[in-house]
Amino acid sequence: MSDRFIRIAATDELPPGKMKCALVDGRRYLLANVDGEFMVADDMCTHEDASLCTGSLKGQYVKCPLHGSRFDLRTGEAMDDPAEDALNVYPVKIEGNDVLADLS
Repeated sequence: MSDRFIRIAATDELPPGKMKCALVDGRRYLLANVDGEFMVADDMCTHEDASLCTGSLKGQYVKCPLHGSRFDLRTGEAMDDPAEDALNVYPVKIEGNDVLADLS
């Protein structure tokens, strides 16, 4: 077990189909529950400074509220223009009621 995994949230804080922001060491991350699978990514759109936490979640895709680019939360891939660069996504594991992510 890697000690790089840190607690992001409790599993019962986020129902399936929802997302929220998590602040860790002064940096914002997007936490999403996609049909019971938790995913963690950087909060900022790679195209322009916009919080993805204020966007919309449909399946495993988060849509930027500013220009509509979508990102695959499983891979980070930018699916639509104007974003071209992938989003950083992070390994996640569940221990008991804790959602842990390796943010290194």
